Amino acid sequence: MTQLFSPSVLNVTDDSARHAGHAGASPEGETHYNVEIVSTAFAGKSRVEMQRAVNQALAPEFERGLHALSIKARAA
Repeated sequence: MTQLFSPSVLNVTDDSARHAGHAGASPEGETHYNVEIVSTAFAGKSRVEMQRAVNQALAPEFERGLHALSIKARAA
């Protein structure tokens, strides 16, 4: 994600422990994340466009078990 967006801010938090026992959660964790990203690549994009771009960049992670992603994205 850093190569694609060159973010000035990137905070990724594993929130899986708070979702233990919920649908999509696995005992190993690493299924629920919060992402805060600030990038010039988002200039002129709507909130939905920014979130779609992040989701698309993380598509391989969803295929490997990522279940939920909370995204806070904004342009630098």
